[in-house]
Amino acid sequence: MGDFGTSWRRIAGVGATAAIAALGLSATPAFAQEVTIEGAGSKSAVEGSYIVVLKDRQDTDVVLRKNAVHVTHKYSAALNGFAAQMSEADAKRLAGSPAVAKVVQDQKITTAGTQTNPPSWGLDRIDQRYLPTNGTYNYANSAENVHAYVIDSGIRTTHTDFGGRATFDFNAFRTPQNPNEPDVDCNGHGTHVAGTLGGTSYGVAKSVRLHAVKVLNCQGSGSLAGVIAGIDWVTTNHVKPAVANMSLSGHDPDNEGTVLDDAVRRSIAAGVTYVTAASNYGDTEIGNACEWSPARVSQGITVGATNSTDARAYFSNWGSCVDIFAPGVSITSAYNTGDTATAIMDGTSMAAPHVAGAVAVYLSANPTATPDQVQRAVVKNATSGKVTDTQGSPNRLLFGSPTPDYTPVADRIVRGESLAVGQQKVSPNGQYKLALDADGSLVLRNATNAVVWHSQTSGRGGVSAELQHDGNFVLYTADGSPTWHTFTGGTAVDRIVVQDDGNVVAYGGSNYYWHRQLSTPAKDRVTRGQMLVRGETKVSPNGQYKLTLQTDGNLVLYNAAGQPEWHTFTYNSDVTRAELQYDGNFVLYSTAGAPRWYTGTNGTPSDRLVVQDDGNVVLYGGSQYYWHRRQ
Repeated sequence: MGDFGTSWRRIAGVGATAAIAALGLSATPAFAQEVTIEGAGSKSAVEGSYIVVLKDRQDTDVVLRKNAVHVTHKYSAALNGFAAQMSEADAKRLAGSPAVAKVVQDQKITTAGTQTNPPSWGLDRIDQRYLPTNGTYNYANSAENVHAYVIDSGIRTTHTDFGGRATFDFNAFRTPQNPNEPDVDCNGHGTHVAGTLGGTSYGVAKSVRLHAVKVLNCQGSGSLAGVIAGIDWVTTNHVKPAVANMSLSGHDPDNEGTVLDDAVRRSIAAGVTYVTAASNYGDTEIGNACEWSPARVSQGITVGATNSTDARAYFSNWGSCVDIFAPGVSITSAYNTGDTATAIMDGTSMAAPHVAGAVAVYLSANPTATPDQVQRAVVKNATSGKVTDTQGSPNRLLFGSPTPDYTPVADRIVRGESLAVGQQKVSPNGQYKLALDADGSLVLRNATNAVVWHSQTSGRGGVSAELQHDGNFVLYTADGSPTWHTFTGGTAVDRIVVQDDGNVVAYGGSNYYWHRQLSTPAKDRVTRGQMLVRGETKVSPNGQYKLTLQTDGNLVLYNAAGQPEWHTFTYNSDVTRAELQYDGNFVLYSTAGAPRWYTGTNGTPSDRLVVQDDGNVVLYGGSQYYWHRRQ
C-alpha cells in the first residue's frame, strides 16, 4: 500500500506575502498579494518540486516560456498544467499569476511493509458467498479483451505468471533530467498487485492485458507529481474496456490535497474504472478512509481488507468511503525477484487488485459499461452482512462472479436478484403485479390497476429493491442508502413471492418470515417494520406534539409552542433513519447502518411507538408498555 507518509494538514506558507508579477518570475513586483502553496512544509514534501495547475489549457506554453523552470512532467488530460523543479520563491510567484489556479508542493509516496504468513486464500474466497471455502476458484471468463493499468512500482513483465500479457508502458522517473531510467520493477509491490489482478495462477482475471504505469521507485517511494503523471498517461492512452488499480493514497483530512482527487475524477470521466486501496491505518486515529486521497473519490471503488475469517483486517481503513471489502491478509502472488518468484503480503494494496480483477471480468462480459455502471454492478453483487468489525463501513464483501447466481422467475424475486425502477413481478394468475415505481415506492396493484399495498417510500429516491444474501429485502437509493426493508436480515429467506391471493410473502424453505401489511400507517405512530427518515414527523391525535427526525440526525419531540420537550442527543450526526425493528427495538441508524441510539427493547413484543396527547412517547406491545421517553 503506498502512502504519502504524513498529513497534508500541516500547510506552511499560508498567509505569506510575496511580490507577484503577471507571469514572469524575474519581473519587478507590481503589488503584494497573499499566496498559498498547498502541502508546503509537510514532512513528506519534496523540496524544490511543485505541481502547477493552470486555469486555461492554452496558457501552458505561455507560462513555460516566461518562467525558467525545469519541467519534469506536462499534464494534458488528468490535469491542465505541469510539474517542475523550482525554488520556493519562484513557486510563490507562480501561485500569484492570474493564469495559475493553484500550486501544490510535491509529496513523497512510499509503499507499506509486508509480512510472511500462511499461503494465499483470496481467490478461493471471492467466488462463493459463504465460508468455509471449497478449495476452488470458478470464473466466467478470463477478461482477455480488457486492459488493466497498474499504477504502482512497475511490473516484472517477464514473470511466467503473466504469459507475455504484461507490458511496461509508462515510467514517471524517465524525465528530461533522467532520460535513461530503466523500465523495471525493482521494488516488487507492483508485480505482486499485478499478479493478483491478472496472473495466470494467482490472478482474478487470468488473461487480462496488464500495463505497468510506474510511479514508485526501487525504494518504494515516488512523488505526487509522478502519480499524477501516471494518471495523465492512462487518461490519454488507455484502451477500452479499461480498469486502473491504485494501491496508494495520502492522508488529507482537511481536503487540501484535492489535486490528486481531481486527476482521478477526470480519468474516470474519460471512461476508466478506478479501484483504490482504502489505506492501512485502521488501528490508528487516522483510520477513516474519507480522510485519504484518492480513497475518498466517490466515483471510484474504494477497497478495505479482510482476513480469512471475513473480519476486517486490523490495519484496514474504514468508514463510509469504503465501498467494498476483499481479501487482503496473507495474499500470495507473483514477485519481482525472479520469473517464477512469489511473495506473501498483507494490505489493502492486496485487497484492491482482487476487486480490479473482478471489474475486468465484468467488463469482459459488458465492454461498453461506464465506470458508474461498473461500480454499481460490483458493489451490488457483493455479499452483504458477512464482514465483522466494519467500524461503520458498508458491510459488503467482494463476490467475483459476474453472472447471476439465480434463475429469474416471473412471480418472485430470489436471493441475489433485484428489482429496478419500471420492473415488476406478476402473480401466476396475472391478477397482481409488484413493481418499483419511478417515485421510489414498491407498489402492488390488482387487475384493475388499483393500489392494494405500497412501501410508503414515495419521494425517498429508491432505485433498486434487492433480496440480499443475508435474507433481507431492501429498497436502496442511488447512493446505497436503504429507505425500506423487511427486517429479515440473518434469516433463511430465499424468495419474495407475489401470490395468486394478492399477498406478497418472504419465504425461506417452507417457512415464511414476512408478508405485506394492508394497513395505512397512522399519523401518530411508527409500527413494527416501519421507518422514519430525515424530515418526517409523527403527530399526536390532538395536534399538540410532534416527533420529528430532523435533518441534523436528532429525533426531537416538540410541543405546540415549537419548544423541544425531549430529544435523543444525536444532533449533527450521521443518523438518517429510525426503525421499529421486528425484534422490538427502536433504533436510530447512520447511512452506513451503524446504530447511534436505541430504546434497548429488543426481545420484547413491542409493535408500535406512539406520540400521545399527553406529550409522552411510548413503545407498546399489545396492552403493555416497554419504554417511554420520560424514563
